[in-house]
Amino acid sequence: MDPNIANDDVKAIAIHLPQYHPVPENDAWWGKGFTEWTNVTRARPLFPRHPQPHLPADLGFYDMRLPETRDAQAALAREYGISAFCYYHYWFGGKRILERPVNDIVASGKPDFPFCLCWANENWTRTWDGQDTSVLLAQNYGPEDDAAHFAALLPVFSDSRYLRVDGKIAFFVYRPDQLPDARSTTDNWRDLARKAGLGEIFLGAFMTSPFDMEAGGFDVAVEFAPNKYTAPSSTGIRRLLTRIWCRMFARIRGARQAAIHLYDDLASSMASSSPPTGVAPDRWLRCVTPGWDNSARKKIRPLIFIGATPERYGRWLREMVSWTRKNAPAGRRFVFINAWNEWAEGNHLEPDQRTGHANLKATAQAIADGNREDI
Repeated sequence: MDPNIANDDVKAIAIHLPQYHPVPENDAWWGKGFTEWTNVTRARPLFPRHPQPHLPADLGFYDMRLPETRDAQAALAREYGISAFCYYHYWFGGKRILERPVNDIVASGKPDFPFCLCWANENWTRTWDGQDTSVLLAQNYGPEDDAAHFAALLPVFSDSRYLRVDGKIAFFVYRPDQLPDARSTTDNWRDLARKAGLGEIFLGAFMTSPFDMEAGGFDVAVEFAPNKYTAPSSTGIRRLLTRIWCRMFARIRGARQAAIHLYDDLASSMASSSPPTGVAPDRWLRCVTPGWDNSARKKIRPLIFIGATPERYGRWLREMVSWTRKNAPAGRRFVFINAWNEWAEGNHLEPDQRTGHANLKATAQAIADGNREDI
């Protein structure tokens, strides 16, 4: 961890998508050379002043296979107060995909920047073109898969830069509710970690769906922005008309089932939310997002939050840093940011051509300010 950050300070972990290099599977499913940039550059505005497409600035249309890309990302993250990356990790019954960036980080020893993994354990389906039931890669859960999965990740877990929480290697699961026997899986992983000489493992459950973290054997629950958002029952007429107006234009331009909400409502709703039932505040890791607009991926039914600005994002992050200082024990004070580079979902800290470094500057300021507030 950054030696300049005190142990009792809140640290920001940015979620990182590795899908910025071609792989044979995506070539077969989506066309030769497909990467996340393919979706990003196809985006078009759905209504007046809709900020699409999101186009990169400093780092350009990078390729995650290049060490220069990974070095530049780490340098930028460190400069603006990010303490670690949480890379999405894809494992399907013995098959890994999009694994090269993390494998190269481990093999090369560069960049010198903390990281961890989150297992994106959903079946891989054709959600981007509306065929949700068409499964491209399926999970194959069970004790044998637990063992094979852990063995495949042992070199990653053993890396000196791998994030530890309370001295334990940290591993997160995106859809814990889809584990058919979560307790068995987490027990297996803990036993395998001890046998491998890694000691204990710190397990986090992303609350992307209702899930009993305690019964499943996880150490913490992790909020996920903007998961399961419900628009407020009462709102001002101007705000309501804004949403209706945007939906009307979106429908005309093909997004027939667009869900359009206000970023302010999202931030205030999530900031004031309580931990899930049965989860104590000191086992609840908060999450913020600088924006959300997945119309680059989902053409018919995108989810869009309008009105996101670096200032509004910064206020939300500062509030969550302050909340975490008051509720989490030292050594376990983390806030997740969704995301470092989810360009096709309109949520990224990386500089773009509209706002430049503004989200990064807001991040650094919010972390510093939140950590200075009295507990």
